[in-house]
Amino acid sequence: METILTPEPSYSTHMASSRHSVDRKKACDISGCGKEASRSISGRKVEKAGMSVASEPSKNAHLCKYHYKEFKKKTRKHRELQRLDW
Repeated sequence: METILTPEPSYSTHMASSRHSVDRKKACDISGCGKEASRSISGRKVEKAGMSVASEPSKNAHLCKYHYKEFKKKTRKHRELQRLDW
């Protein structure tokens, strides 16, 4: 019985390139902070939490790790009530 070896396909030549910007890093949108953003959340949610967003609140707000942690602490009770609601 003969075994036929076929080469594995080279996916790297057939895959489409990414359209997203990989090199550009976002800065935190909280006024007075310039750290690198790690998360993005609805700007309106961030405004409701009592945090001041430097950009337009109708768009997504980019938050650094510190401000994201602060946002999670401020919205803990609301998120808990949302989970109990369903």
